[in-house]
Amino acid sequence: MRQRLRHLPALLLPVMAAVLIWAGGASAQVTRFPAPQPGASGGGTGAETELSVYSSLDNDLAAPLIAAFQARHPGIAIRYENLLTTDVHDRIVAETDAGGPTADFAFSSAMDLQVKLANDGYARPVMTPDTPSWPGWANWRDTAYALTFEPAVFAYHKPSFAGREPPATRADLMRWMAEHPDQAQGRIGTYDVARSGVGYLFLARDQELYPGIWSVVQAMGRAGVQQFPTTADLLERISDGRLAVGYNLLGSYAAEWARQHPDVGLILPRDFTVVVSRVGLVPAAARAPELGGEFLAFLMSPDGQRLLSHTLRLSAVSLEVAGQTSPAGGMGELDGLRLKPVPVSPGLLAYLDQATRAKLLARWNKAIQGR
Repeated sequence: MRQRLRHLPALLLPVMAAVLIWAGGASAQVTRFPAPQPGASGGGTGAETELSVYSSLDNDLAAPLIAAFQARHPGIAIRYENLLTTDVHDRIVAETDAGGPTADFAFSSAMDLQVKLANDGYARPVMTPDTPSWPGWANWRDTAYALTFEPAVFAYHKPSFAGREPPATRADLMRWMAEHPDQAQGRIGTYDVARSGVGYLFLARDQELYPGIWSVVQAMGRAGVQQFPTTADLLERISDGRLAVGYNLLGSYAAEWARQHPDVGLILPRDFTVVVSRVGLVPAAARAPELGGEFLAFLMSPDGQRLLSHTLRLSAVSLEVAGQTSPAGGMGELDGLRLKPVPVSPGLLAYLDQATRAKLLARWNKAIQGR
């Protein structure tokens, strides 16, 4: 995160002059963004109020969103807690069940856990000006909204594919592993699906969408696939050539990494591309639900979606904004791709079923071992 902070625009530095507190061990970081002084533009109440946010989005990525929101609402300070996705869910449940207030807004990449909060009554319906036009797959009962559009990509080490095209489909990947075993052995990486929530979600969707996925996993297993819990672990190794190909990486982080590391290339799979989203909601027990609703409305607005797409390299859900911004947040053209977004719906709860999870992980481990 320190490396990313160095690249923040200078105009954001006053916003980041905040109090940072580590809480709950290494899993939580609390940052307070003081309210800007009310000015002529944006009005302001003259009295500072505080919006509380629980989010899995890194502080440096959240800072432009917070700066833009506060520019429109200069009387609002923001208490921002950067949490693991499971902690976002668990904190809201525990604080609500204890009868106290919880965050005013929750923003997480764990689609399944966010939908579980909504399904279990821990989120409140919120109508924003953009709700009527929001895609049906991205809105569940006006309580949980998909706010980003993030493809799973193949990342590759460009020098390792000098003079030839990198794999663009799963069939291409299998063909490359079979025809170039010396180059593939030990140099394919993917998520450790037992430790990575997004990696597990990608695998579950692969199984639903592609009957041949287990042949791909077996082939990667024979090639000595390397498994890692985070996107950064994978991208670091692709950057220096220890890995030649990364399978099913979260495209938002990979796109930003590729901008800063010219030896890293990205492919949006041409056979089908799984798309996941970060989901926002206003908790039922929010201390200031009206502020949480205002923050949600901002993220769904054309300005908020444009900021997600342009500044954060997280593609917009809004079709209006997506048509005005660079496709896929800088990851390439989306035309002609078979995009398969994960719907925000109770169907996601199946991924949390322990028996289903154990069965899928057992099949993964068996396939990786070539069986």
